[in-house]
Amino acid sequence: MGSGETAMEHGGDLHDAKARFPEAPEPWLDLSTGINPASYPVGALDAEIFRRLPSPGEARAVERIAARAYGVADPDRLVAAAGSQALIALLPRLRAKGRVAIVGPTYGEHALQWARQGHKVVSVPDLEAALAMRPDVILVVNPNNPDGRIVPVERMTEIAENLQVRGGWLVADEAFADLEAGVSIAGLDLPNAIILRSVGKAYGLAGLRLGFAVAWPALTRELRQGLGPWAVSGPALTVGARALADEAWLAAQGARLRDEARRLDTLLTRAGFRVEGGTSLFRLARHEAAPLRFERLARAGIWVRAFSWDSTLLRFGIPQEKDQPRLEKALIY
Repeated sequence: MGSGETAMEHGGDLHDAKARFPEAPEPWLDLSTGINPASYPVGALDAEIFRRLPSPGEARAVERIAARAYGVADPDRLVAAAGSQALIALLPRLRAKGRVAIVGPTYGEHALQWARQGHKVVSVPDLEAALAMRPDVILVVNPNNPDGRIVPVERMTEIAENLQVRGGWLVADEAFADLEAGVSIAGLDLPNAIILRSVGKAYGLAGLRLGFAVAWPALTRELRQGLGPWAVSGPALTVGARALADEAWLAAQGARLRDEARRLDTLLTRAGFRVEGGTSLFRLARHEAAPLRFERLARAGIWVRAFSWDSTLLRFGIPQEKDQPRLEKALIY
């Protein structure tokens, strides 16, 4: 990156990419997000859903479908929102100001939103450090973004029980858990755990803006009130219902993406990177000359994710098979 420029705060900003590298060939290959490049096949939509407001019953129907998809026995423990980002912004408003330990580095919006509401936010390297500061809230992105670190279910349960004794919350952002077996705690009915789920990532539908919180019923009622009426659009509810009910499609995507992630690891290694981790939707790789590699990729019309807190790291989304030769050429030749 050029002098004085900072790394992207979020992936997916092709407007920024085009402004910074106007000479790059079109179309751009956007690998800056951890989103499935093969979107769920939405199919035809009834035009009527664009002309009327969605009913509360439609939202509850989607919540029941999501509850089944996430293994949640009681649909009252689940509330839909216009993406998990809406819930990330709302949660800090529903608790008295206190100390929040965020296991990081991780998705920066969590710290930003808790701090914005007056909470004392501390970034910690692991759960042991989080417990040592006896916070009111511990927040874990699981699997973590950007390194894919996974905290086992048993450990998450222990943390929740530890916090429950003093009325604390465990917030688990499981935006990338859909394709990672045995990671989620959504179905455990932990009394003080709040789990955030996203439809946009694994289903390749980031623009749909649909996410869910799983918590105890009293909190989901507060969340519902805080989100207000018609929190999710009718088209998002319709498409979300189809996608979340299609278990076979998701399973097939998981198998495909795991294979493609392995191929990407091989390519990155050949290009001199050291793969540090990731999930089925993105890979994190280290290279001492990462800023130069970032620029080379960008000038070839390929946008990846860089980080202001470590200039040697780049995160790569999983390319489709047809785009792999283009990435290989930019990385190696």
